[in-house]
Amino acid sequence: MNLQNSETQKNLMRALAGESLARNRYTFAAQQAEQEGLPVIAAVFRYTAGQEKEHAEIFADFLRQGGADSVCVEGDFPVDTAADTLSLLAAAVQNEAKEQTEVYPAFAAVARSEGFAEVARKLELIAEIEKCHAGRFEAFRKLLSENRLYVSQLACNWICLNCGHELNGTAAPQSCPVCGEAGYFIRVEMSPYDYSGVS
Repeated sequence: MNLQNSETQKNLMRALAGESLARNRYTFAAQQAEQEGLPVIAAVFRYTAGQEKEHAEIFADFLRQGGADSVCVEGDFPVDTAADTLSLLAAAVQNEAKEQTEVYPAFAAVARSEGFAEVARKLELIAEIEKCHAGRFEAFRKLLSENRLYVSQLACNWICLNCGHELNGTAAPQSCPVCGEAGYFIRVEMSPYDYSGVS
């Protein structure tokens, strides 16, 4: 695959830069969430940051395979200027949705038109992942904005992400009865490795 003098090479560099910046934005957002006593939200940001790193690695691999040495591009990259976790979640929703609906579909169309079908396929698949990211951030943004991060209208199962203690109720305790940490409870079905639906 020779990407030299293609628009796809430039778009891959833009995608690499965008994913790298997203990883850093989410790492910074996780620090803000920690400062606000929201370790669950911090974990969500870090979990997503790790996935953004993997996307960046995919784009970097394409550039290496395509013979890129140095690629000069202009780009339009978001800067999260918000100083609170709720606003950072809202910005993340917006940024992920833009990647899913605008940026990566446009990059994929260009790649396909230039004969880079595998690049186009990966861009389209990653666009779907960005849709999941937007949905995840929106779910937590909504819970936080409605003061429902640690309470539920119906009894549900909760898990402490710090030690793994599980309990059932309409609210998570202020601090975990096992490890004593505060703010680590999450609905079991929203935990990263929920197995309750596995048969």
